[in-house]
Amino acid sequence: MKALRFNQTGDFNFLQYVDFPMPVLRVDEVLIEVKAARLNRNDLSNVMGRLPYTTLPRTPGRDYAGIIVDGPLELIGHDVWGTGKENGFVRDGSHAQFIKVHQNDIAIKPKTLSYIQAANCGTPYITAWFGMQSCQVQKSTKIAIIGAAGAVGSAAIELAKKKQAHIFGIVRSSEQVRVLEQKGIAAAALAESPETEGQLKALIQEHFKGGVDVIYDATGKYLAAAIPALAPFGRVAVIVAPGNGAVTISARDLYRNGAMIVGVNSLLYSAQECAVILKQLAHDFDHGLMQGYENIQTHALSEAVQTYQDLNNGMSGMHVFIP
Repeated sequence: MKALRFNQTGDFNFLQYVDFPMPVLRVDEVLIEVKAARLNRNDLSNVMGRLPYTTLPRTPGRDYAGIIVDGPLELIGHDVWGTGKENGFVRDGSHAQFIKVHQNDIAIKPKTLSYIQAANCGTPYITAWFGMQSCQVQKSTKIAIIGAAGAVGSAAIELAKKKQAHIFGIVRSSEQVRVLEQKGIAAAALAESPETEGQLKALIQEHFKGGVDVIYDATGKYLAAAIPALAPFGRVAVIVAPGNGAVTISARDLYRNGAMIVGVNSLLYSAQECAVILKQLAHDFDHGLMQGYENIQTHALSEAVQTYQDLNNGMSGMHVFIP
């Protein structure tokens, strides 16, 4: 089969598109023909050696959708999707024509989503799901989602809608505002500037009088600015940090408001734990409670090395490989 492989970390030149032996199944494992596999930014970090738990040599890739072609007879032929902290880090991942996983790590793919849409859901939806849970988002919760046009932000919107929360999307451009408003989501654009903190608070308090219960920052840029915009006992979710991760916040604003900072790291959750969540999400997609992604860019797996480099060099959007 064809697969991406790297034997060393620290340079994308170590990533190669190669012929590689087919996986050999053990008891209770299944072989999945990968129909689509998402490229995440932490796949880039993996190859660059920024994730110290990776074992080498390795095929990267966390998220996939495909069809079971070998394993227990009752599972062969099923369309599945999956993700998890093991894939691409301590066992070979999805950036290949085939992937093997334990049968407890799979979930049946939603019928309403294509392979491409389903593969693109893994990491973003798991990240958004744990953020919603950790921040106790429920019916009537007032939530502002920063980076609402991105993959994680879009997933957070869908999950918050299902919970019947009151949603305010914060994006970068007037065009993104228009797209969200067409979907019935109140939104505003926030340009980065030295006055960002005051602008963010003003935007949120103009929409939610008295502040907001939850701020879900999918960009990693607005932790310090978010805290003053919270209502009493508000929560701000952080899923990524800029630069070296050092951020200066006002502890006074935090404790005086009884506020909390919630860290969300999808790499804490096993493939088996993620499969439980994906099964519930499949039900929600198939019953019209959530909508799939649009505008996903696809690439042949043979072009994957260049795509890794392009994403590292600033290419935007959502990207899926088609083996």
